Amino acid sequence: MTDDPLQSLLSTLDLAPAGNVGGQDVFTGTSQWEPMGRVFGGQVMAQSLVAAQRTIGDERSVHSLHAYFLRPGDLSIPITFTVDRIHDGRSFATRRTQASQDGVPILSMIASFQTTDDGLDHQVDMPRGLPDPDDVPSDSEVLSAVDHPVARAWAVRPFDMRHVPSPVYFEIEGARVAHQAVWLRATAPLPDDADLHRAALLYASDYTLLETIYRRHGIPMISPGLKVASLDHAMWWHRPARVDEWLLYVQESPNATGGRGLALGRIYDRSGRLIASVAQEGMIRVPRG
Repeated sequence: MTDDPLQSLLSTLDLAPAGNVGGQDVFTGTSQWEPMGRVFGGQVMAQSLVAAQRTIGDERSVHSLHAYFLRPGDLSIPITFTVDRIHDGRSFATRRTQASQDGVPILSMIASFQTTDDGLDHQVDMPRGLPDPDDVPSDSEVLSAVDHPVARAWAVRPFDMRHVPSPVYFEIEGARVAHQAVWLRATAPLPDDADLHRAALLYASDYTLLETIYRRHGIPMISPGLKVASLDHAMWWHRPARVDEWLLYVQESPNATGGRGLALGRIYDRSGRLIASVAQEGMIRVPRG
């Protein structure tokens, strides 16, 4: 593994083929180091998508994905990705990927792929009046100023992220609202591989979405006893885009109840095109005071 976080991500997405077992395509991969000791959910989702993409021809690209996080992943154990070729039609193809460690599943995902097609076209417009990324401090600057091992690790992620209005790592500034926006892009140029950019966008989509729930309730991420785990994640790709160019991730939480919170997101490029939509539910347990 390289010390460069973006190169480390590219390395983890470069899965090794492990043959065909019982009619299923099998791949293996490793994990990036994480300060909390668990496999990052965005990583295993992106790897699962890459595994499915390896069984799809160049004429189709992913348009939707639904994943369930089943168990925490262990950083020290290789991950096996098993792909079922569920359906191959004239326009659409469907794949199911299961990620496992030592024979125990940690994530189950189903994804749909489509050939390029013409059709109706509309979108929800990008919000107006938000600051440009050049006018917003980078999260890495905020985190680097804090003498804490987790903060120092998060300061060197493969994506440059810039919160609007501000991060929720250490405090909640401003109104207790259930929405925020995050500018993001890869820290360096990526290869001209559209499937790689789709997988990297899936990876990045898992970073900040549940923060809308923390912001609504005034709970910083460093709150003692706060327990959070992603339960599921869905994503729809609408239009192609590069993740090494600035994208705006607009996020909101419509509901939290029963120890769970739901968050929704829309990802735009700087010209205002809607690139993708995202939904995630997470377990959020706050210690009773």
